[in-house]
Amino acid sequence: MPKRTTIRDIRNKAADGQKISMVTAYDAFSARLVEQAGIDIALVGDSVGTTLQGRNDTLGVSMQDMLYHTEIVARSTERLLVIGDMPFGSYQVNEDQAMENAVAFLKAGANAVKLEGGAAVMPVIERMCEAGIPVMGHLGFTPQSTNITSGPRVNKSRDELMEDAESLADAGVFALVLEMVPGKIAQEITQAIKVPTIGIGAGPHTSGQVLVFHDMLGFSPEFSPKFLKRYLNFHQQALDALKQYKAEVEGGKYPGEEHSY
Repeated sequence: MPKRTTIRDIRNKAADGQKISMVTAYDAFSARLVEQAGIDIALVGDSVGTTLQGRNDTLGVSMQDMLYHTEIVARSTERLLVIGDMPFGSYQVNEDQAMENAVAFLKAGANAVKLEGGAAVMPVIERMCEAGIPVMGHLGFTPQSTNITSGPRVNKSRDELMEDAESLADAGVFALVLEMVPGKIAQEITQAIKVPTIGIGAGPHTSGQVLVFHDMLGFSPEFSPKFLKRYLNFHQQALDALKQYKAEVEGGKYPGEEHSY
């Protein structure tokens, strides 16, 4: 049976100068593909709200949603490090509730949790780490704060980002996502802290990169931020296939004799 990737594996890979790959996964289909591709980490992201639920943002995603998808991804894989993304409201109310929700992620099969924020979430991260719950931090553009930032932008200075990164590293995070952080600042943070950094729109000098499964494979052509590279145009290929199916059904070409019992 394959060995599941561990926190130590991720740290060692970064220490050896090897880049870390992370991709979101939400179901058995995406989880198995991500694993078969040899990706290091599957993030069960609250981006499930925009990719699968048709929401305009991630704020409406619930703990029940996240535990459901986390359990599927964990059950469908053998090697991936699985991280559960704590949704909005699951750790902001109080520390006790945050702890209960983080424990629920691990019981659902996650190997770690991710939460957004800087120095303000340091106490809850410390408590989680002390309880044996690995935590990945997230700085820069934090989607759960979109109402404050008024959209996808970073509203902190270089010094504030650096201070937050150092605070999270001190609190015990095993890795740190940097989203839409200017490349030079992301490089400085990566050099300054002793934990791996995972960039998304943060330049090439982080310890690794993360992309959303549906974005990188071209499920939604409307979404096109600067940092996104599409490795496949699934939307167009799927649309062409569906149109061909419709035409063959209407034209009597499908099903053929070879498709009949």
